[in-house]
Amino acid sequence: MTLTTGVPPHERSRGWGKVPGELSARVPAEQRGPGRDRSDVRLLVSRGTEVAHHVFRELPGLLRAGDLLVVNTSPTLAAAVDGRVGHTRVVVHFSTRGDDGRWAVELRDPDGRGTTRVRAGGRAGTGVRLAGGVRLTLEEPLSPGSGRLWWARVSPAGAVPGLLRGHGRPIRYSYTERDQPLSVYQTVFALPSADGSGSAEMPSAARPFTAGLVAELVSRGVRFAPITLHTGVASAEAHEPPYPERFVVPEASARLINAVRGGGGTRTDGRVIAVGTTAVRAVESAAGADGVVRARAGWTDLVVTPARGVRVVDGLLTGLHEPEASHLLMLEAVAGRAAIGRGYEEALGGLYLWHEFGDVHLVLPEERPDVEHCSGNQQ
Repeated sequence: MTLTTGVPPHERSRGWGKVPGELSARVPAEQRGPGRDRSDVRLLVSRGTEVAHHVFRELPGLLRAGDLLVVNTSPTLAAAVDGRVGHTRVVVHFSTRGDDGRWAVELRDPDGRGTTRVRAGGRAGTGVRLAGGVRLTLEEPLSPGSGRLWWARVSPAGAVPGLLRGHGRPIRYSYTERDQPLSVYQTVFALPSADGSGSAEMPSAARPFTAGLVAELVSRGVRFAPITLHTGVASAEAHEPPYPERFVVPEASARLINAVRGGGGTRTDGRVIAVGTTAVRAVESAAGADGVVRARAGWTDLVVTPARGVRVVDGLLTGLHEPEASHLLMLEAVAGRAAIGRGYEEALGGLYLWHEFGDVHLVLPEERPDVEHCSGNQQ
């Protein structure tokens, strides 16, 4: 596996400045007042440069029969574990399980507030003592020239799933108010993985879905195509592009996607809408140059940019990203820079909330006025 190189700085600049700290969502929506649930986040809807403001529970009325939502079933891991390097306390973030049994990890320093800060440097051979007699040894950087993420050997072999269940907690960043149970970080689509793999960070675009909302969408003719992509630890400080991640696009989901897209022939009235950037990365990795999706499992180092474009996805439901984030290039590949810039201007002006507990953005293709749809779901 190789790490895709960073995006040129001129491609990462945006027309809006740093997101104010007060727009960080510090607690989940259901903890912000009585009677609230996960679907009580705000929903910004972009169709080209046209923007509308909604609440997420209104989503069924914004989609139509025949639309297909591609959802990530990866469970969130309790991926943060306390340890010691010599006499120094550290926090290990377990990121990605390799095929050889090693784990990609990031060592962080505790900041005294229940969160962590970046830890300088690292060298091969560094040993970390963890709970229950488990030991971790750094072996090599995940990519040449980067000291943030390391491939590490854990002994005894196979100890990580039990270690995370018994001593782990969800990765928490400094903008959040307090620790939360792992259940808060699981989406309604999460399924357990047989080998203990999962996502170091929640596939958060799907967090606002509830079982009731899914049932309403199904009753209106919206379909779901499950995929799995185990997302690793993000670069909270440097906004690095994603590194290679494990994914699965099942045969049944590939068939559903191709059916909506017309199998390379006439398009249906439905749209393929990815729930989260992880879903985009998975299905675009499984698509050939002809736009046909084939069942695939393995690793992907794909970084979706406007230059590469998208072959499968018509729309995207996603959180709000920092202006330096490489994920914004993916949004621009789906909708264009002007549409995303307009949407983010509205989000900032409307005081939308950012990050994993924040509000969400539905990016849909522009409606053609000469096309009629046979759905009663439009508003």
